[in-house]
Amino acid sequence: MLVTNHVLSGAVIGAAARRPLPAFLIGVASHFVLDAMPHWGQWDDDERFFRVAVADGLTGLAAMSLVTRGVLKGGQAGGSGSGRGRLAASVLAGMAGAALPDLDKPSDMLLGHQLWPDAVNRFHRAIQDEAPHRFFSHEVVAAAGFALTAAALIRRRMAR
Repeated sequence: MLVTNHVLSGAVIGAAARRPLPAFLIGVASHFVLDAMPHWGQWDDDERFFRVAVADGLTGLAAMSLVTRGVLKGGQAGGSGSGRGRLAASVLAGMAGAALPDLDKPSDMLLGHQLWPDAVNRFHRAIQDEAPHRFFSHEVVAAAGFALTAAALIRRRMAR
């Protein structure tokens, strides 16, 4: 699954969990659940994977920034500033936890350093259900669903 979708699902988790630590831990667990579901992938070569991974990583970072900023700056109609801060912390923790397992890829490719133990890497690779024809039917649909759900939950929480 694209890291952007992990980030967006983490925003949903953070908005629902309401506290940073559970949001982070559930976000990490959700990463593996989503990677076990059918999604886009199976790269012809490392160069293509790298091009997609860089674009996706930057998109995921932008999504984290925009969602967090939206929580902190939004909600003029309701909710207190401190409530927005707590919500932003929970949402950010959910997004960070959901994206964390994929930090192994840039660490390995750019730094030559393996972040996670071999057992974690083997498990992470083994659960992938990837196919090259699933970009629109799985990744784009998932992104839209996660983004809309996160926006609705965040808006609801900010109105309280």
